[in-house]
Amino acid sequence: MKSMLSTQFQPTHPQPKPLKGFSHINRYWDKQQGVYAAKILPGQFYVSVTGEMIVTVLGSCISACVRDRFKGIGGMNHFMLPVQRENMEAGPLSAFSESARYGNWAMEYLINEVLKNGGEKRNLEIKVFGGGKVLESMNQIDIGRKNIDFVHQFLSNENLNLAAEDVGGLYPRKVLYFSDTGSAKIRKLKTVRNDVVFERERSYARTINAEPAQGDIELFD
Repeated sequence: MKSMLSTQFQPTHPQPKPLKGFSHINRYWDKQQGVYAAKILPGQFYVSVTGEMIVTVLGSCISACVRDRFKGIGGMNHFMLPVQRENMEAGPLSAFSESARYGNWAMEYLINEVLKNGGEKRNLEIKVFGGGKVLESMNQIDIGRKNIDFVHQFLSNENLNLAAEDVGGLYPRKVLYFSDTGSAKIRKLKTVRNDVVFERERSYARTINAEPAQGDIELFD
């Protein structure tokens, strides 16, 4: 007979199917939390209607966590604005700049997916994480601060309330977000330099700077 210790973190039910369009996301059973989870990388987002935990690790990037607080439909994104070196220090981003359009894409696709699966805009709860000052080597630009400023401005423009945030600082952070309850667990990665995080974000930054997102999207009710 197996001991209780060896079985308590085994799956208690079959893994739910992902929503359409999310089959490429890495999904697994998290033994420590005892829940099915989805891990997202820079440039990805994920939405669940079955209470999955969504996990990511952030340096300069931002993750917005969005859910309908009554229906338990929630998701998370992971994005960074393209770096426009000639005017990154010139003040607030224009809503029509290429950088802002990329951030709008990241936010609006996530929110629209929550709404499409039954959420209501008036019931949305938003939590924001990340934006650390960890990529200073890119011409000493504080990319994290620009990402924070953008997401604050976006939420203000869309009249969406920010329920909680943990942003800025000098360290990467690991985020565990429970899409049904809205609970979030944050761990600052202070003691061990996580080169994987830095290199992943540098690679992501190179990609979006070379090929910034195109096209416009609008939120629907």
